[in-house]
Amino acid sequence: MRKKKRYLCLTETEWRVMLLPLSQMRSKLIAQGRYTDAIDEIIMKMAG
Repeated sequence: MRKKKRYLCLTETEWRVMLLPLSQMRSKLIAQGRYTDAIDEIIMKMAG
């Protein structure tokens, strides 16, 4: 059974509110020398 895709219609402000914590978390992971693959994937899905 396929999962249903869900789409969000976000304003620019809402998009930024979601993106900022992801970017901060990604920066912390980079500083710790850890992988950022999961965060990168989420950011790419938001951008595309």
